[in-house]
Amino acid sequence: MSTPLPLVDVARFRGPDRDEFLAELRRAAHEVGFFYVVGHGVPERLTTGIFEVARRFFGLPIEQRLAIENINSPQFRGYTRTGYEYTGGQPDWREQIDIGPEREALPRDGDAPAWKRLIGPNQWPDGLPELRETVLAWQAEALRVSREVLRALAAALGQDVGYFDAWFDEEASTHIKIVRYPGRDDADQGVGAHKDYGYLALLQQDDIGGLQVQAQDGSWIDATPIPGSFVFNIGEMLEIATQGYLTATRHRVLSPPAGVERFSVPFFLGPRLDAVVEALQLPEELAAQARGVSDEKDNPLHAQFGANALVGWLRSHPKVAERWWSDVLA
Repeated sequence: MSTPLPLVDVARFRGPDRDEFLAELRRAAHEVGFFYVVGHGVPERLTTGIFEVARRFFGLPIEQRLAIENINSPQFRGYTRTGYEYTGGQPDWREQIDIGPEREALPRDGDAPAWKRLIGPNQWPDGLPELRETVLAWQAEALRVSREVLRALAAALGQDVGYFDAWFDEEASTHIKIVRYPGRDDADQGVGAHKDYGYLALLQQDDIGGLQVQAQDGSWIDATPIPGSFVFNIGEMLEIATQGYLTATRHRVLSPPAGVERFSVPFFLGPRLDAVVEALQLPEELAAQARGVSDEKDNPLHAQFGANALVGWLRSHPKVAERWWSDVLA
């Protein structure tokens, strides 16, 4: 299938034409920063099941959804109403559930870095117990695929395949959003233009388009849904690690038209919160093509992942920030 964005078959990473695959992956990640991945092996029962439970959750009465509203969570977990998350200072037209690693909150320690308060439990709806089971099973598969793509990228960059592994143990800071975009007549900002701050993002989208990727000339490319694929994009931590050889690409989502709803499930591959990103030693021919790390006044990048993640959460969810993080905001 011919698409504006590159498509790679990650199964080839395990096959006889591995070197050719790595060259294609490197080109896709360097030149575009967005690409489709097939050959991932995720069972169809999970890729269809995640959308089935999503539709059931968003079909619950609003009181049941608000029972797990993220205003209850210092870790920004749970349900967010339409218009309550912000990107670029403007409200996003979507409702969603945010889910992270299932852990106990740490005791408050005034001497500890503020980002340690991001560690904590999820909120799950009492009336839909199958949501937790399906999401955690899908999460495990998304993590497996994302880790394989990251290992392939390491090899494509002239590193040992396990180069990034140290920061992705059981304490890794992964994150899922289960998202519903309601249709509206004045279709505009489903999600405003932004970059992702982890290492990689994996997206499962339904058959309703809306995701757009910004090209180097500033134009927007439609990431048209391809059945059976995931969309991957480079995050800011990989941009720092490669000194801009890989660049986090700006992207956005347009709202569907009135009478249409769109569902998507993005998975963000973040390392341990205490990870500090260090520049890797690229082969000379790749280092010569590195563009340097982006210097954007409204989006400063932190090499310390926990600090970068906390800035993103505080900026995106002002009501949660005001309730639980007023000391940090001050």
